[in-house]
Parts: sequence; C-alpha cells; structure tokens
Amino acid sequence: MAASIEDRLQSLWNLQTIDTNLDKLGSIRGELPMEVADLEDEIAGLETRLANFNTEIEGYDHEISNLKLKIKESQELSRRYNEQLNQVKNNREFDALNKEIEIQGLEVQAAEKKIGETQRSIELKKEMITEVKNDLDGRKIDLENKKKELDEITAETEKEEEKVKVEREKAVTKMEGKLLVAYDRIRKNVRNGIAVAPVVRGACGGCFAQIPPQLQSDIRQRKKIVICEHCGRINVDAGMAGIDESVAEEQPKKARRRRKATA
Repeated sequence: MAASIEDRLQSLWNLQTIDTNLDKLGSIRGELPMEVADLEDEIAGLETRLANFNTEIEGYDHEISNLKLKIKESQELSRRYNEQLNQVKNNREFDALNKEIEIQGLEVQAAEKKIGETQRSIELKKEMITEVKNDLDGRKIDLENKKKELDEITAETEKEEEKVKVEREKAVTKMEGKLLVAYDRIRKNVRNGIAVAPVVRGACGGCFAQIPPQLQSDIRQRKKIVICEHCGRINVDAGMAGIDESVAEEQPKKARRRRKATA
C-alpha cells in the first residue's frame, strides 16, 4: 500500500531532523578538517620546493666540477705551449703560441668567475633551504596540533554521529526513491541544508517569505506536497514539526516588551 501524503511529509520532516542533527555535529568540528587539509597541501608544497632546491644545488655542483676540469685542461695546455716556446723557429710560431697561451688564460679566468657565481648561487639556495625548512617545521607543528584537536573533537562526537547515521539509514529506507532524490537535490541547493521547512506564523521557516493563505491551508491539511514559491523548500505545518504556534507567536511579543521595559 502506497504511503499517504501525510506519511510522506512526516518521513521528509523526520529525515530533515536527522540531517540537521548531523549538520550540528559536523559544525562542532568547524573549519578544522579544511585547515588540516590546507596545512597538508602547504607542507607538500614546501617539501617539493626543498627537493627542487636540492636538485638545483646538485646541478650547480656538477657544473663546478666541469669548470674545474676545464681549468685543469687549460692549465695543461698552457704548460705545453710554454714548453714549445723554447723550440720555436720563427716569430710567427712564437706569436701563435703566445696567443694560445693568452686564450687559455682567459678560459681559466672565465671558468673561475663562473665558479664564483655558481658558488654564490649555491649559498643563496642554501639560505632559501634554511628558510623553507623553518617554515616546514612550523607548519608540521601546526598540523600536529590541528590533527590532535580534530581527533579529540571527533572522538567526542563519533559515537553520537554513528548513532544518528544509523537512524538516517533507517529513515531513508522508508522513503520513496523519487522523493529522496528531490529532497537531496533541494538540500544541496540551499545554503543551510534545510530542505524541509515548517510554516510558522504564515511564513516559510527556510526563507521567511510569507506563504499565500490558500497554500497555508493546503499545508495544514497535509494532502499535498507544497513547495515554497520563493526558496524551493518543501513546506510542512508547524504541528508536524512539533512547534506550538501560540508559543512561537508569544516569544516575539515578550521580547518586544522586554526591550520597552529596558528602554
């Protein structure tokens, strides 16, 4: 036997109540899960930077080794050219050897200059590594503290949350598939997660817009599913939501009287 409209509305409200409880339990954790994820991403980024710096330093070291080999080669060539100077037979050969010796001397100077520049680059990278390591150590401490805080809060709410999740699973099995899909879609599209809102003092409890009298009557009769024309939420009457409208109406009056008394 198909469930009546009233039963469907009651199932929707029950599910909304359960989901609201889950949202409240989740809100206790606040922004901590996001903060933990952000710190983990930041730490991964810093570790990547460190790895890149170390790779660059390895490249600089390799470059310096090659430059030192080049200096040795140029010095060896200069030595040989100097030996050959003693055996030259004419000025042309003498000038040519002196030119080669001069070129090798310039090669040595250029290589030594490049080695100096590369060593300064290494020192700069090492300074940056020190800074990144300090930042990394600080972020790791922050992450440890945030994780500890999150674990403590999760431990406090875990049992209650699991209990509510079991209640939700039971509630979902009692609902029609299409109705559940519609409920989940509305819940995702609204900011506060309220897909089913009671009508209190003629207004939608989700967006607080006034509901036309005819629709208010339909909602009270519980013979059709009414969607708020303003926010798209499913509306139920205050009684189904366990709200005493006479008390709800009296509370604002008391608040106004208190304000007048203290004015």
